[in-house]
Amino acid sequence: MRAISYTRATDVPGAVAAVTNDPGSSFLAGGTTEVDLLRLDVLRPNRLVDINRLPLAGIEDRADGGLVIGALARMSEVAEAPGVVERYPMLSQSLLLGASAQLRHMASMGGNLMQRVRCSYYRDPESACNKRVPGSGCSALEGVHRGHAILGTSEHCIATHPSDMAVALVALDAVVRVEGVKGTRTIPVDDFFLLPEDTPEREHPLTPGELITAIEVPALPMARRSRYLKVRDRESYEFALASAAVALALEDGVIRGVRLALGGVATKPWRAHRAEEMLLGQPADEDAFARAADAELAPAVTRPMNAFKAELARRTVVRALRTAAALRGEPA
Repeated sequence: MRAISYTRATDVPGAVAAVTNDPGSSFLAGGTTEVDLLRLDVLRPNRLVDINRLPLAGIEDRADGGLVIGALARMSEVAEAPGVVERYPMLSQSLLLGASAQLRHMASMGGNLMQRVRCSYYRDPESACNKRVPGSGCSALEGVHRGHAILGTSEHCIATHPSDMAVALVALDAVVRVEGVKGTRTIPVDDFFLLPEDTPEREHPLTPGELITAIEVPALPMARRSRYLKVRDRESYEFALASAAVALALEDGVIRGVRLALGGVATKPWRAHRAEEMLLGQPADEDAFARAADAELAPAVTRPMNAFKAELARRTVVRALRTAAALRGEPA
């Protein structure tokens, strides 16, 4: 057994300094993914810096209708917060569908953003994985890849991003607030997740020691007419094979505003920009939904075991749009 030292941080600057000054350290929040990877010997930090006592667990309603969610707010608390349930139903739904009640009570919002991929080859130290050991290869390319990505892939990695919550946040244009030794900065959540390209081991644009402190969700009236739809192998707390977060603003049956992001099919939470552009100004009907879904999935790169995901994702998008169109909501 390998020894790991442990420190409990009492303030944000101290936590940031501890990890910045010791590159072998990592932050510990809920630990629902990190502890598993420690046990599997996939992660090998020298020290864990426990941040659970930091004052980062608040959920603040902004005067303009937006939200500021502390990085240490637990998933269950955010899912049930009135401001989230009323103004951002897709976010509440994505949190409730993302894990069991026990995990939601422990897992933090910041930790959810930082969770690692669920690829079995990444979690097996004996398998080749470019995320775990850069340059070692990707076992999934020729191995079992049924659950792997068809969008945003590269020759170095096809692992699917696992978060449900992040899909909703990408659709909502949320912003991640981080603190480092050089001060505070904000990162649009769509830019917070990096495509694998030639550096699959680098999943986020954070510098060593930077700590997520909050998630800012802007006001978006159309989000009241929103839905998160998740399709999976089993109903009880399984990762998505395909999912869609949708918000719509309708006027006389015509789409005047739309937000759409996909999960379960890409190497990062996937903002469906092509589909959004095609839907604006179109009637909210099945033909428009299908054309938009087809356009978004046209660049998909499938392999023998995951080829079904292209059609599954198409149907998921159409169904999510149809469901959102039938909801009562406020125009943008």
